[in-house]
Amino acid sequence: MNALALACMVLGALFFLAGTVGLLRFPDVHARLHALTKADNVGLGFLLLGLALEAGSAAVAAKLFVTWCLVLLASASVSHVIARAALRRGVEPWQR
Repeated sequence: MNALALACMVLGALFFLAGTVGLLRFPDVHARLHALTKADNVGLGFLLLGLALEAGSAAVAAKLFVTWCLVLLASASVSHVIARAALRRGVEPWQR
């Protein structure tokens, strides 16, 4: 069980790293938001899954799941607000 928990946490950290690389490398605010919201939400899911496996308590696992759901809602809402503000300021999505 410890190995599976560690694998989930390492996988979560790799998703966080991928989101950070996307933030630094993508050309515009919309692509950067996409990288952050997708990679960070999946990374947090794996990280909290690993923590839930280590906790050994159903109550703690339920709290971690609720935390993840709240972060998903907050992330989607904040990303929408940022993208909408960028469009209102005239920042167009990047075109090839």
